[in-house]
Amino acid sequence: MLRRFPQWVALWLFVLSAAIAVTILGTFILYPIDVHFLNILDQSNVPVTFGQLYRNYGQLMTYLHFPWIGTLHMTNFPVSATGAVHFHDVKNLFLLDYAILIITAWPAWHFLRQLKRRGNTWRLLNPSRIAMAVPAALGVLALMGFDQFFITFHEILFRNSDWIFDPAKDPIITVLPEDFFAHTFFLAFILLELFCWLLYRWAKKQSRA
Repeated sequence: MLRRFPQWVALWLFVLSAAIAVTILGTFILYPIDVHFLNILDQSNVPVTFGQLYRNYGQLMTYLHFPWIGTLHMTNFPVSATGAVHFHDVKNLFLLDYAILIITAWPAWHFLRQLKRRGNTWRLLNPSRIAMAVPAALGVLALMGFDQFFITFHEILFRNSDWIFDPAKDPIITVLPEDFFAHTFFLAFILLELFCWLLYRWAKKQSRA
């Protein structure tokens, strides 16, 4: 186990980063649903249509995804200096997740193939069971009080308080309500649980073969 520790780390980093990446990309579908479900247009302090709002969301996500885009510009929503710093920090986290996903993809796949070839897929069973408990536990904590969970999450990941937006200076925050982020977190938990369960089912099936 210790000898293969780097391979185990690569595998679980891949699973986690994959769940996060799919969640990020999934918001392109989730956000327009929430715009209608949460009546986000009514909460906006900038008069925009649904098409204009989604275009601005696309501009934000484009900035967050591509390292060669150095400045955030949204057509209908100005960005303050502190807002720009926060979104730059978010951009770095996005790029870090994609980098981890790419870097760990081959070691994770090679490790799984090695376990299968040697008939050792049973070694995945207990770690997978334990891993399935993590998103479930996080989901329960979030349900018990998402406000505090959300604050703690930001305090852990960000070195400053720039994530506390002033709607007058950064009106984009009025169309990114906390409920939308709650749905995003729960989507990530569900995907992580699903990926761990699929890994468990694969290992169990291969162990019986």
